[in-house]
Amino acid sequence: AVTAVTMTQDSLLNVCMDAKHHKTEPGPEGQLYGQCVLWKDNACCTANTSLEAHQDQSYLYNFNWDHCGAMPDKCKRHFIQDTCLYECSPNLGPWIDQADTSWRKERIRDVPLCQEDCEQWWEDCQDAVTCKVNWHKGWNWTTGTNQCPKGAMCQKFKFVFPTAAALCEQIWSGSYRYTSHHHGSGRCIQMWFDPAQGNPNVVVAQYYA
Repeated sequence: AVTAVTMTQDSLLNVCMDAKHHKTEPGPEGQLYGQCVLWKDNACCTANTSLEAHQDQSYLYNFNWDHCGAMPDKCKRHFIQDTCLYECSPNLGPWIDQADTSWRKERIRDVPLCQEDCEQWWEDCQDAVTCKVNWHKGWNWTTGTNQCPKGAMCQKFKFVFPTAAALCEQIWSGSYRYTSHHHGSGRCIQMWFDPAQGNPNVVVAQYYA
């Protein structure tokens, strides 16, 4: 029985999800771009994916951050970091779930995000503007990129997402969970970390596995 448990645990550790741009298994990438460089020692993303994660309307998902006017850079960096974590991290195994969409077989659900990361994301984005609470679905895609659905009003994030928890938990339909855990606690996933100190999310995945 012990072996079976270990097997299950191991299958949740150091894995890539079965999604649109992920590698089949994690490994070193010499040249990850920009904010994704944190994962270069062991990544689920390729260099090309990491480069595209920084484009305003990348071919990754044809997603347009600026659907209600230009998103401020201090806000956009959190979305870039969120994309880097999603595409590159090999430490999301405990939260991988089946997805029923044409473009991916797996997604993440309820990843416990560190409080600082969530609060800072909200802080830096509160004056950015959007027309939707759940960015996973309900867009008008007729032009090939996402536009606000008819009748949806553009408003500041702070009105669409009144709290940091609302932003983190609702924007990607439950991919993240807001927690009161802090950086270094070993209990929450960090979107931001210093790669020179190693990847803190390895122990977090082990804890939850």
